[in-house]
Amino acid sequence: MNCYDVEKLISAEEIAGKVRELGRRLSGMYVGKTLVVIPLLKGGAVFASDLIRCMDLDLQVEFIGAASYDEGTESSGEVRLTLDTSLPLNGRHVLLVEDIVDTGLTLAYIQKLIRSRKPASLRTVVLLDKRARRRVDVVVDEVVFSIPDRFVFGYGLDSPGGYHRNLADIVAVKD
Repeated sequence: MNCYDVEKLISAEEIAGKVRELGRRLSGMYVGKTLVVIPLLKGGAVFASDLIRCMDLDLQVEFIGAASYDEGTESSGEVRLTLDTSLPLNGRHVLLVEDIVDTGLTLAYIQKLIRSRKPASLRTVVLLDKRARRRVDVVVDEVVFSIPDRFVFGYGLDSPGGYHRNLADIVAVKD
C-alpha cells in the first residue's frame, strides 16, 4: 500500500457489527423460505461470506460476476458478465449481495438479468452506497454504509490492479 496515502474510513469492528445486525434482520425476513444468496463477484465475496455466517437459515449460495472497471478507478460504462449462476432461479427467493454501488450500471444490469429468470423475490443488499456517483436508478433494499465520493478499497474492494481486497478495514485515498 506504499503508493497510496490512505485513511481508515470504516473499521473492521464497525463492519462486523453492522453485518451481524443485517444477518439477524435478514434471517427474520426469510424464515420458512428457500433462499439463494448470490454474491456479485469479485468484491461482494468477502461481505457475503461474513453475512451468510450471521444468518440462521438454510440457504444456498451461487455466484455471479460482472465487470465494468477494467484496471482503473472509473467505470468504463460497459458491463460484461464474467460468471453466471448454475442454479435455476425461477420461483426462488434471491438475495443479491454487492460490495459497492457507485454508478449503478453493474447492479442494474445484474438485477435485470436475475429478474428475467423469474425469482419469487429479489432483494439487494449493498455494503457501501456512493450515491454521489449514481448514473442510473437502481433498487437497493439494504445499505450497510453510505460513503462520500472517494476512492475506497479493502474488505473485498480492490485498488487498481486488483490488490488490497484482503484488508480488514475499508480505507479511502486521501484527497
